[in-house]
Amino acid sequence: MKIVNIVPGFGGTFYCGNCLRDSGFASALRKAGHNVTILPVYLPLTSKGNVQETPVFYGAVNIYLKQVFPILRHMPSWMEHMLNSQSMLKLAASKAGSTRTQGLEELTESMLLGKKGRQAKELDELVSFLKHHEKPDVVHFSNALLLGMARQIREEVGVPVVCSLQDEDVWVDPMNEPYPARVWDLLAEKAGDVDAFVAVSHFFAGVMKKKMRLPDEKVHVVHIGVDPGEYEYFPDPPTPPAIGYLSRICEDNGFGILADAFILLKSGPGFDDLRLMATGGMTGDDKPFFQEQLKKLQKAGLEKDFSLQEDFSPEKMGAFFKSVSVLSVPVLKGEAFGLYQVEALASGVPLVQPALGAFPEIIRATDAGLLYEPNTAAALAECLSVLLSDKRRLAGFRANGRKAVEEKFNCSLLTKKMTEVYNQIYACRTSGY
Repeated sequence: MKIVNIVPGFGGTFYCGNCLRDSGFASALRKAGHNVTILPVYLPLTSKGNVQETPVFYGAVNIYLKQVFPILRHMPSWMEHMLNSQSMLKLAASKAGSTRTQGLEELTESMLLGKKGRQAKELDELVSFLKHHEKPDVVHFSNALLLGMARQIREEVGVPVVCSLQDEDVWVDPMNEPYPARVWDLLAEKAGDVDAFVAVSHFFAGVMKKKMRLPDEKVHVVHIGVDPGEYEYFPDPPTPPAIGYLSRICEDNGFGILADAFILLKSGPGFDDLRLMATGGMTGDDKPFFQEQLKKLQKAGLEKDFSLQEDFSPEKMGAFFKSVSVLSVPVLKGEAFGLYQVEALASGVPLVQPALGAFPEIIRATDAGLLYEPNTAAALAECLSVLLSDKRRLAGFRANGRKAVEEKFNCSLLTKKMTEVYNQIYACRTSGY
């Protein structure tokens, strides 16, 4: 089967679980014998599995300038090529605000309007590329915010469309009024142009059924998985012990809560040699917040007990997982899944997560970590203290985590579930139903 996966790029400046999910999934599909192309939009996709030299559609700089400055909607071709160059897009990705929803409400709405939006030319270019160059059997969108493209692709390319659901609420809900309700209404309308939705967790399937008014029969659940063969399993905890954090280092992902919990742990007995290790990168917007956390750690005299691993490429992550006893990413409001969880478990690193979002679903399915509530530094510190003090339990969680990835969150098994969805809708499409 020929599958085209349309995904938003991120430029490689921070750990993007959604982007890594897309690339890893494409790799698993290829291993299963499918022909897969990743088409990035907005920014380059800099992660494992993106091996094609494909163009970036809807270049972020280009469409932003056209949205804000109407006079540039008729810019000459040479200027468009310059703005869509890899160097220009990577520069844009490194700037503050590249992942900030405020200020991009009108652009988000325009993108969802599809042919009626201000990116009609870019949509035509993408559809033409699919129709004449790729000729896919199925087109799969990485998230619902791309659904403005669905009708044109479905009608002009003549193929079924699948859409993953993961963390769209993180982008839409913080928008300035009156955009959240308007964008959710648009998403509900555009859902009619999609053959099947695939949520990354049962928790988030429920969220999106409500927000996008989706019927049960149209929503499937396929968890995120990894290839356990790509992760070295470390059965023994490191010495000295360390708490790990793997995600974009920002306030919303709870790094401040973890830093405060670490300070609380170090102020009590029994954790003199405990360390805190973080990796995952950050955007320009995140740097002032990160400096505030560094100052807190320095004020507590703990700067020598904290280390930042700036390189979070797959080649360097083995050393990180080998060095940490547990992983905690206390996302303030939880999230739809969290790829870092199964990456840690594949390496034998247990989890300590807030009882929010899909975290309880993953912890229950793996029996490889603890939940705490409320999502405060005090509650997190207490939970970490309990687990780090129980070596037998830690060892059990390490073994359970690896086993769960091999048996439940193995990308080869989950890829089979996804291809069943593809085959089902493809058969319906080709038979005329």
